[in-house]
Amino acid sequence: MAAATLHRLMLAGEFGLYLLLGFLLVGKCGWAPEQVVGLALMLFVAGRTFIIGVTFAFSRAYAAPAPPACRIGPGRAAVMFLRELAAFFLLFSVVMPFERFFMAADRVGRAEGGRLPVLLVHGYQCNRGFWFELRGRLARAGWQVATISLAPVFNDIDGYVEQLARRIDEVCAAAGTERLILVGHSMGGLASRAYLRRHGNGKVAKLVTLGSPHRGSRLAVLGLGENGRQMVPGSAWLAALNTPGAVPLPETVSIYSCQDNYVMPQDSSLLEGAKVVPLAGIGHLEMAFSPEVERRLLAELE
Repeated sequence: MAAATLHRLMLAGEFGLYLLLGFLLVGKCGWAPEQVVGLALMLFVAGRTFIIGVTFAFSRAYAAPAPPACRIGPGRAAVMFLRELAAFFLLFSVVMPFERFFMAADRVGRAEGGRLPVLLVHGYQCNRGFWFELRGRLARAGWQVATISLAPVFNDIDGYVEQLARRIDEVCAAAGTERLILVGHSMGGLASRAYLRRHGNGKVAKLVTLGSPHRGSRLAVLGLGENGRQMVPGSAWLAALNTPGAVPLPETVSIYSCQDNYVMPQDSSLLEGAKVVPLAGIGHLEMAFSPEVERRLLAELE
């Protein structure tokens, strides 16, 4: 199943439940239609707030000590929560379920000025809609940018490798280059490393990971599918991926948030042999919109 289909089904099921509740309240309790609509909106907001609240509870329970320069106070943490909640609403309730309405086809042309094309690889339960804002920002900065939707949603991460390999070949051909730059968010960074393990780094000049759980995340115990189980710390799949010498890394950069609410402990994003760029007060999904992430990413692409 594709991610867009999954999210549309979930939205349909949720609103179907609201409709049933509305019939019951109007018919048996005498509620006015506007009262039912108000209740449905409250439940909609409350449900998504609860989900993000769970991620922050896990983040706090399994937090890694943040470097002094990346520590934040209660006020900044509250703002971070609200920004992450907004990102969750926008991505999972609007953009990714209807990705085709928000994401035109990639327009990759000939690379100029020695710049290599960039391929953006999304994370768990996402699709290319995750990049609808950042793709445009990178393109406006002069980069040739492509995306991919990995499917099915609940797959073995190694099952994404050949999809990624085909897309890499397509992007290189469109840009007239032999190599490109991979940027992977969350599980996308693991899928990129799985590609490198199987195919080598001949076609990848650089790898940048954004909030990727290179050593797993405690939150993955709540995940569904084989890919969710593979991201549990200590899994056999992660152990094999992290075996010294197993993955021929190109130049690699790991950008991560010291308060990441999906990857915990947060220092799971540290990867041996990679340049590490810690950020403060940025949520896991917020990375798709953060000006700070954009600034750091553009600096690394250059």
